[in-house]
Amino acid sequence: QAQFAELGGGSVQPGGSLKLSCIAARGIFSIHSMGWYRQVPGKQRELVALATNDGTTNYIDSVKGRFIISRDNIKNMVYLEMNNLKPEDTGVYYCNIILSAWPSGARVGGSWGQGTQVTVSP
Repeated sequence: QAQFAELGGGSVQPGGSLKLSCIAARGIFSIHSMGWYRQVPGKQRELVALATNDGTTNYIDSVKGRFIISRDNIKNMVYLEMNNLKPEDTGVYYCNIILSAWPSGARVGGSWGQGTQVTVSP
């Protein structure tokens, strides 16, 4: 089963930017949709952005216009560029293969990595 490692999180002030990276430690995801999830304490993981294997992208409303998901199928990497960050963007971000249709992120195709923490606060 594919495994992932997420990098690039950190602490920023509101309005700041971060770029997250996800690399597949095992497996090839070039034929699958890939997504970024966010989890906050006490809540379920939420799919916030998805990129299909042909480059189509989808975003939840709260991040539209601020987040950009992209992928490099040769390098087995997926990125999430986050701009104009808000406190409500705070959480642990994970990536995975998405097997369900947008907006559902219920079915995934890989193991969960450790995630990367994003904290947005004044």
